Amino acid sequence: MAIDLSKSGHVATIRINRPDKLNALSLAMYDDLGRAFHDVNDDAAIRAVVLTGAGERAFCVGADLTESIPALAADRIDISAWDPAHIKFPGFYKPVVSAIRGLCLGGGFEIMLATDIRIAAREAIFQLPEPKHGIVPAGGTLVRLVRQIGYAHAMEIMLTAARFSAQDMLAKGILNHVCDADRVEPLAFEIAGTIAALSPIAVQTIKQAALTLTDLPLADAFRAEAVLGQRAFTSDDAKRGLAAFASRKS
Repeated sequence: MAIDLSKSGHVATIRINRPDKLNALSLAMYDDLGRAFHDVNDDAAIRAVVLTGAGERAFCVGADLTESIPALAADRIDISAWDPAHIKFPGFYKPVVSAIRGLCLGGGFEIMLATDIRIAAREAIFQLPEPKHGIVPAGGTLVRLVRQIGYAHAMEIMLTAARFSAQDMLAKGILNHVCDADRVEPLAFEIAGTIAALSPIAVQTIKQAALTLTDLPLADAFRAEAVLGQRAFTSDDAKRGLAAFASRKS
C-alpha cells in the first residue's frame, strides 16, 4: 500500500510511501490519501495527525507525471476528485503536522499547505512548477497560499515557478521550524503529541475558527466566534478543565 496509515494513542501517522518514485502520487494513491484523511477525521480517538513521506529524498513531488497528470490533461478525471487528498472537504478540524524532507514539489507542496504546522529539513526544496507546464496549482493553493502568507510572497512562489530552500520558506511564513533531517519526524511527533494532550474540543474549535471566520465581515465574525466560544465553554472538556483548575487553586 503506497499510503500508510497507523495510529498510536491519540496521534495518527499518514505516510506517503513510494520512495522509489519520490513519493509521486498515482490515481490510486490520491484516492487512498483522501480515505486516510476521512478515516482519521471520523475516528474520535484521534486528536492530531502527522503527515510525512517515506525516505529522505522527497516528502512528495505531486501527481505522477506518467499517469495522474495525463489523466487530468485528457479530461478523463476532474481535479475535484482529488479534493479529499488535499483536505478540501468541510468539517476537517483535527490539526495536521507535516514532516518534510527532500523535495516538496507541485501537488506535494499543495498538500503541505493543507496542514497546520510544518517542520522541514534544512536541505528540503520547495517548488510550484505548474506554470512551466502550462497548468496551475489548483489543489487548494490558488485559495490557500494568499490567505496564509503575504500577497507578494505568495505571488512570487506561484508566478516564478522557482525553487526555494527551507530557509526561504521559513522567512516567507510557510514553515514553522527548520531542523536537521533526523530531527524532522521526532519534532513533528513531539508537537502532535503536545496538541493531542490538550482538549480536543478546544483544539478543533480553534482550527474551525481559523478556517471559517477569516473572510466574514467583522460583525458576523464576532457573532460566529461567540457561538464557537460558547460551545467550547459549555463542553464537558471545559467543565473538567475548570474544575481541575479550581481544585489546584483551593
